[in-house]
Amino acid sequence: MSESDADERRLAWVYLSRVVEGPCAALSALIESVGVVEAARAVRECALPEALRGPTELRRGIERAEQDLAHIARLGGRVVTPDDAEWPAWRMLGLKQLDPERDEAAAAPLVLWVRGQRSLVECTERAIAVVGARCSTGYGNHATGDIAGELAVRGWTIVSGAAFGIDGMAHRAALAVGGLTVAVLACGPDRPYPVQHDHLLAEIADTGLVVTEYPPGTSARKHHFLARNRLIAALADGVVVVEAGARSGARNTVKWSRRLGRPALAVPGPITSASSVGCHRMIREGEALMVTTAEEVLDEAGPLRLSLPGAVPPNPEDNLTLDESLVYAALPPTGSRLPRSISETAGLTVAATRAALSSLELAGLVGCDENGWYRMTQPKGGQI
Repeated sequence: MSESDADERRLAWVYLSRVVEGPCAALSALIESVGVVEAARAVRECALPEALRGPTELRRGIERAEQDLAHIARLGGRVVTPDDAEWPAWRMLGLKQLDPERDEAAAAPLVLWVRGQRSLVECTERAIAVVGARCSTGYGNHATGDIAGELAVRGWTIVSGAAFGIDGMAHRAALAVGGLTVAVLACGPDRPYPVQHDHLLAEIADTGLVVTEYPPGTSARKHHFLARNRLIAALADGVVVVEAGARSGARNTVKWSRRLGRPALAVPGPITSASSVGCHRMIREGEALMVTTAEEVLDEAGPLRLSLPGAVPPNPEDNLTLDESLVYAALPPTGSRLPRSISETAGLTVAATRAALSSLELAGLVGCDENGWYRMTQPKGGQI
């Protein structure tokens, strides 16, 4: 690709980012079909399918891509597009596979606006999201400091939303031990939210990354936070909730984590604490597994060893490794099971179980939903 072509594509990505300001599955599908430059032309000329006319009507006439790029450069940041080497493609893959009819935010971001010098793909190679109540207690802050700090010491990036309470504590715990942390915002990269965390976000950008899908100047709105939560879940290997009230937004992040096939984990609190009601409910109802230490977090969110997808043989079940056979046999004929339960039945570590599940999924033998992993309909050509 020539330099002029690359510049044209970058300007098209940035233009479209401002037009929709957030996830837009219909626009992502158009880009996939005709390419980003042609999609930008279609939006400008309103040569669009009905599903895209409404979402693009308000801002299609705003032409400030070059100004936006200059603005983020003055902040010491950049825009990262799917054309760039640091685009976290495999992290975004799960979002691209979700059903947008189930949730309108179920789409990968068009671009990511980034402050900080580190590579986005490298920063999120091994990452755990730690989220929770904005009105955290001393207990919650202590638990967050212990867990997030220990994970950071072990080389895991801490991902959170830079909010008051548990989010802020998670970022500070990682910074305190010299670890990496990534803050995902629900507003433009030049709009620190909350404003009281301006210095915290600046510190995060100095050593880690501040990330958002919203272009410069965008104010935080309620629906932005719900969309932002999917990015927190997508950029991490698992989500840990420390303190959540009965109506906590952290439960939304857990929902996204489960839909993406990531482990959802919750730290219990005192049974008398209103700040832990949400965690207890998620544990009781099977939405999240209980964890109390960084070690337990890594048992569940372990390193995933994904093999590259290749040609699927006619009878994939004939080519299973020993671990894959044990994991498949541990799955019930009907219903779903979580990785820890599967690992206990199979007699394998959780990490080995997760690696086998990933290979089985690529072979089309298993699937994952909000309840755990399950067998797919028996493929043609053989029995296990």
